[in-house]
Amino acid sequence: MGRDLTSLFDPASVAVVGASDDPAKYGHAVASQALRAPGRRPVHLVNRRGGTVLGRTAATSLSAIGEPVELVVVSVPGAGFEAAVDEALACGAKAIVAITAGFAEAGPAGLARQRAVADRVRAAGAVLIGPNCLGIADNTTELYLASDRFAPGGVALLSQSGNLALELQLRGEPYGLGFSRFVSLGNQADVTLVDLVEDCARHRATSAIAVYAEDFGDGRAFAAAAAAAGKPVVLLTAGRGSASARSAQSHTGALTTSADVVSAACRDAGVELVRTPREMTVVLAALAAGPRTAGRRTAVFTDGGGHGAVAADAAEDAGLDVPELGARTQERLRSVLWEQSSVGNPVDLAGMGEQRPLSYADTVGELLAGEEVDAVLMTGYFGGYAASDGGLGGGAAGGSVLAEGETRAAKEIVAHLAAAAKPLVVQSMYPRSASCRVLAEAGVPVFSATEDAARALAAMTGRAAAGRGGGAHPPLPPLPPAAAPLRDPGYHAVRALLADAGVPFPPAREVTDEAGLLAAAAEFEGPYVLKALHLLHKSDAGGVALRLKDRAALLAAYREMRARLGAPAHSVEAMADLTDGVELIVGVNRDPRFGPVAMVGLGGVLTETLRDVAFALAPVPAGRAEELLRGLRSAALLDGVRGRPAVDVAAAAAVVERITAAAAAHPEIAELEVNPLLVRPDGALALDARAVLH
Repeated sequence: MGRDLTSLFDPASVAVVGASDDPAKYGHAVASQALRAPGRRPVHLVNRRGGTVLGRTAATSLSAIGEPVELVVVSVPGAGFEAAVDEALACGAKAIVAITAGFAEAGPAGLARQRAVADRVRAAGAVLIGPNCLGIADNTTELYLASDRFAPGGVALLSQSGNLALELQLRGEPYGLGFSRFVSLGNQADVTLVDLVEDCARHRATSAIAVYAEDFGDGRAFAAAAAAAGKPVVLLTAGRGSASARSAQSHTGALTTSADVVSAACRDAGVELVRTPREMTVVLAALAAGPRTAGRRTAVFTDGGGHGAVAADAAEDAGLDVPELGARTQERLRSVLWEQSSVGNPVDLAGMGEQRPLSYADTVGELLAGEEVDAVLMTGYFGGYAASDGGLGGGAAGGSVLAEGETRAAKEIVAHLAAAAKPLVVQSMYPRSASCRVLAEAGVPVFSATEDAARALAAMTGRAAAGRGGGAHPPLPPLPPAAAPLRDPGYHAVRALLADAGVPFPPAREVTDEAGLLAAAAEFEGPYVLKALHLLHKSDAGGVALRLKDRAALLAAYREMRARLGAPAHSVEAMADLTDGVELIVGVNRDPRFGPVAMVGLGGVLTETLRDVAFALAPVPAGRAEELLRGLRSAALLDGVRGRPAVDVAAAAAVVERITAAAAAHPEIAELEVNPLLVRPDGALALDARAVLH
């Protein structure tokens, strides 16, 4: 059920410690906001000097109030913070909002103070937001404990930045976006982002959760909470582009960046990841509208060729599909449009809108009815007739007629939407016109920028968006129980660990001298492979010899390699049949926030050059692994090209599941990699493996 945060969001009484008449102090701003709803609950102002604050008598201490207080805001200088918290707990406080700064963000000593305070709060059975936060607000319970007002609505905003929260409020206003709750996360010493996501998921008045976070704490727990929320979660974060492991010793570690990890976690959890406050506002506006759909086949509808071409490109850039419409849909469109209209996709009125504004509604109706259309993006001049009183060159009388016709078309579009239950997003040169307001008031997202409209439609489509409310995303695969630690990261020990997990390898033996080499060669037929061990990147160092046809060739290669590299041990292996095979890479890198992260892609010696890879949180179920493989740029190779047969992708996916599950069960492994994983028409075979311990 998660933590009970009732005392935080709907307390029976509130006290502001550090309340002040000085507008330069935060205690003044919080106290002013707290007094906005004096009839909802008792609000006590505390100032150690007593007197009056904001025209009310101030208590000199919490104890002097003379009655229990359920929630206490602490906005005092750092030197008095611990004493204020201890007094709050002694007076029965069940929730504390700690505005005071100077803790974990100030260095190790501050972190130690912060941990000690959090321990005392938890031991008392209370909860704490912060420290170093800017307060909270809950419009549904009239709890106002932040310095600014937030318009009421359905978005719960959880932010590590106060200014970004204010920007989101300003940007959301034109779209009618409001907030059920606002929480400044602060240092998350006690109540974490995960706790808040879980609580907002249970909050009936919250329809979407918006998060700005730089510190996820337990990133995997955040992803799991978001996946289980049952309502949209939109994430804006910073610092996604820096490498997570600059000293990585494997291809997987070298190719895995923070951006890859966060993107993979969001995709696996069904979180909408955005890059800017503007994009977050666009996505939230789209998610507040309806309906949503599982498909991405988009019809682009325009009244000008240029707008249609630009919108089609923007739609595809946003991950939407813009297919040619089927013959039946095209035939229906021709029945309502004139001869010069284009009906392939984009659909272009080609000037018919000025002759008959209702053609906008007729076209939208036919597109929404098309079986091959999941969503519609309308772009261009619509709204201009009502906005400019005459449109392009029309007189006053004609303009009035066109404006009336356009407004009537908007109402008919709304009626078509009610019947079709498919998403429609509009880009207009005149988004504030009367006809566009008709659409917006009916829940149709209207934007001035084409790229915003395309991004909004992308948020309303796709598997994770099915249904009007979204519904719970499929849960993340749980981490397996920790296995007995791997002590030896040597090549054959790693092979043995993976083989025990069901990963197939060719026969192999470790040898340290010529006698052992010849004995190993007698155990299986050639051709052979010889590898110098204790070299992490064996191929780069010339430590791999392939296609050694017999024992004589094997012995010669061994002598040359040993003389050149001086490796203390070698591996003799059966040479795999590479005919009709595709080499993949499968790796797992352990991220400090999100735990094990899997990478799959085109493998072999060109892995880092081609960088055709995909990421997911590990372990990766076989079905998800196949989706990742099918999504690679080089996925066509898996289905056979230039006369080559298709390879067994299902077998490869099953091996990916086993590799990633084994890595996830070993937290002591920082990096694990199989490269290459050879996939042939008749199965998959791991040809090399390596591991790096923490």
